[in-house]
Amino acid sequence: MSLSAPVAAIDCGTNSIRLLIARRDETTGALVDLDRRLEMVRLGLGVDRTGRFDPVAIERTLEAARRYRELIDHHGVAPADVRFVATSATRDAANRDEFIGGIQQILGVTPEVISGGEEAALSFRGAVSTVPGLPEGPRLVVDIGGGSTELVLGTETPTHRISLDIGSVRLTERHLVTDPPTAEEIAAATADVDAMVDEAAAAVPLQQATALIGVAGTVTTITAVAEGLQDYRPDVTHGATLRIDDVEKVCRDLLSRTRAQRAEHRMIHPGRIDVIGAGALIWSRIMDRVATASGISRTRTSEHDILDGIALDLLDRRI
Repeated sequence: MSLSAPVAAIDCGTNSIRLLIARRDETTGALVDLDRRLEMVRLGLGVDRTGRFDPVAIERTLEAARRYRELIDHHGVAPADVRFVATSATRDAANRDEFIGGIQQILGVTPEVISGGEEAALSFRGAVSTVPGLPEGPRLVVDIGGGSTELVLGTETPTHRISLDIGSVRLTERHLVTDPPTAEEIAAATADVDAMVDEAAAAVPLQQATALIGVAGTVTTITAVAEGLQDYRPDVTHGATLRIDDVEKVCRDLLSRTRAQRAEHRMIHPGRIDVIGAGALIWSRIMDRVATASGISRTRTSEHDILDGIALDLLDRRI
């Protein structure tokens, strides 16, 4: 098989399911996107409370998988070159076998329910391989998902990592149920996040970080708002450098707004409107702790994350 033949990477999280079909540039070795898709399916709806997938959420996700199967076939990706990775919600759901069986039937591959540690490592690789101008020394990559948040530190490869059971969907369902959130709800959510960040700081030496890189939809969306974009533009958000103080102001604003007010920002995907406040709170508290520990005053944003890490891992298996 040609080393430049395409691969298909699928990342199924708590809030979204994403597809990347890519090949490797034979000259540079870099990923070349052939198709990149995202659908907001909210697979993890209610999992934090019930411990089970909702049947309607499963069907939404399977419908998206059927559409992805058509794209995979269109690009001629061989079955051996398809990898489906499931993360936080699937790790926690007691009835995950029902979902896994549906994916097997549609795509002909078995979803890999990966650990938080592997999720962190894949996100790290996808981010640091694409963000230009990073300083020497350890880089801290933060991936805020719907059900979990990963922090991973390293230079070229991870040296420290942790996966926290806190994400935008999980935090919203636990605490931020009023529209807009009440002061009491925000206080409870903040205490929850801070306890998790304490856990992260005990496992990952934040003071060693020379750069802070945020990945995934929460961070890229907040970056788009901070940049004042009228429409979502990944060519602007990818690699963006922002002052942490400025981003924290945006986070506070998003957290305090009603859902209708958030929807006025056209760059916020409709599937994120109800949970972006929680994601903003998580990102704000992590930025504050990292800035205090390391002295970093700016954050970088990457549009490339676990999805790219999955694709790179698939391509490496051919070498």
